[in-house]
Amino acid sequence: MIATALTDMFGLTHPIVLAPMGSVSGSHLAATVSNAGGLGLVGGGYGDAAWLREELSRIKGQTRQPWGVGLITWSITESVLELALSFKPSAVMLSFGDPRPYAQTIKSAGCKLICQVQDLQTARIACEAGADLIVAEGTEAGGHGGSRSTLPLVPAVVDAVAPTPVIAAGGIGDGRGLAAALMLGAHGVLMGTRFYATTEASGHEEAKERIVAACGSDTARTRTFDVVRGFAWPPHYPGRALRNHFLNQWDGHDADLTQAVVMERIKYKAAVSNRDYDTAVVWAGEVVGLIKSIESAATLVPRISAEAETHLRLVSRLVR
Repeated sequence: MIATALTDMFGLTHPIVLAPMGSVSGSHLAATVSNAGGLGLVGGGYGDAAWLREELSRIKGQTRQPWGVGLITWSITESVLELALSFKPSAVMLSFGDPRPYAQTIKSAGCKLICQVQDLQTARIACEAGADLIVAEGTEAGGHGGSRSTLPLVPAVVDAVAPTPVIAAGGIGDGRGLAAALMLGAHGVLMGTRFYATTEASGHEEAKERIVAACGSDTARTRTFDVVRGFAWPPHYPGRALRNHFLNQWDGHDADLTQAVVMERIKYKAAVSNRDYDTAVVWAGEVVGLIKSIESAATLVPRISAEAETHLRLVSRLVR
């Protein structure tokens, strides 16, 4: 068993946290990860109150283990945060924005504050906010993120925020990645794309199959999908997604897409409804090249942890 500050903080069996992916990390997936000994985080997305109420109500009945909810900092409101806290999660994760306006509310509710950061400046802000746990997210991650790579970012954040514990995210999909993160000074990992390709994930099967079929070079960082969807993401947080026909057509031509956005948005919404992933986005990280099948999160969590233990023991034999 791997014991770290993360496992101690939440009483986990495995130092693995589910990334709170919007429209993917629903109550079923989060509860499965928690029941398997990790920490499941429900993806609160853009703060849809009705969806949150339903999913958080469900997870309360699906697990007695610690669980949490993730929110996009620039998109949430006080009312959405209060709604999430009313279900008494073990943790709230804030990403992409200044957590300080919400930190006291979260911590006063007896909830652990997890802050995801993409550089040293935001890591120090998370410390100032009183984060109990910091996620250092590398640019290899699926979905929105910064520009720093995981390998140099994680130890830099570890050094900058000590003694606050750090976990690693971005490009991690198996036990080798978990072992590497621990060697960098992290206390565990936050994983998204690997859990997207699970039976419990809320994403459609066609999207999951595209993840399995892809390799790392099939992903790209882009603002194109945010432009067509009309989401006002800060420009320094582009998203990593699988390449498809729509992205190949419009990537690098955001100004042209903006000019044509009324008609293109109608087409895009139709593609989402029809699950046409030649147009609709599949957020995914470079780790897609390591994902060979759609599996249950219930088996993935303990297996990844066991793989990490094996690799850590093997590496220790190199020291003479």
